[in-house]
Formats: sequence, structure tokens, C-alpha cells
Amino acid sequence: MKLREVVQILDAQVLSGIEDLETDILAGCGCDLMSDVLSYIKPGALLLTGLNNLQAIRTAEIAEIKAICFVRGKQPTEGMVAAAREKGVILLATPMPLFEACGRLFARGLKGSFDND
Repeated sequence: MKLREVVQILDAQVLSGIEDLETDILAGCGCDLMSDVLSYIKPGALLLTGLNNLQAIRTAEIAEIKAICFVRGKQPTEGMVAAAREKGVILLATPMPLFEACGRLFARGLKGSFDND
């Protein structure tokens, strides 16, 4: 799924990486516990999270996550946006709750990152 499709499905705001909306997202993961993200997420995935701090950006870099979408209308700080740009992580924000955002993406064909395939 292209990131531009994710933006449309989630009615998301692009906070960084608008030039990268043709990026392919290989899987999705909805999680606030970064230790679980590091243990299970697949490289090239989209992380949907309510964890709005620098740890999410650091986790994305380590786990080779292409994009983070903050849920429930959360907005990252300017420092977080700058760090994401530096690390090449695309940032989005959606007003949707985590459950609904994940459900919409799954219904449109995005696989879960925890799937054992």
C-alpha cells in the first residue's frame, strides 16, 4: 500500500516527508509499547501509536520503520519532527483512535506486522 493511500484512509495530516508519499508500506503495527515494536515489527512497516515522544522516533530508526502515524489527534513537538526528518522517518497524525485506524487499514488490505507469514 502506498503511503498516500494511508493518508487518505486515515484522513491524516502529513507532518514530515510529504515528498515521500509514494513510499510502499509493507505492513502495519498498532502499538504503544516500544519494546514490543522492537521485538515484532517488520522493516518497512507503518507504526500507529499514541506514544507521542522522542522514543517513538528512535524506535522507528532502529526497527527500520518507514513511517509513524500518531493517533487520537496527537501532535509531535517540533523537535520530534526535526529528529524524524534527520532519520528519514515520515510522520503523520490522524484524529482517529488506534483501534479504528488499524481496522480501516486492515480492511483495505494492509497486513499486520505481527503476521507470521
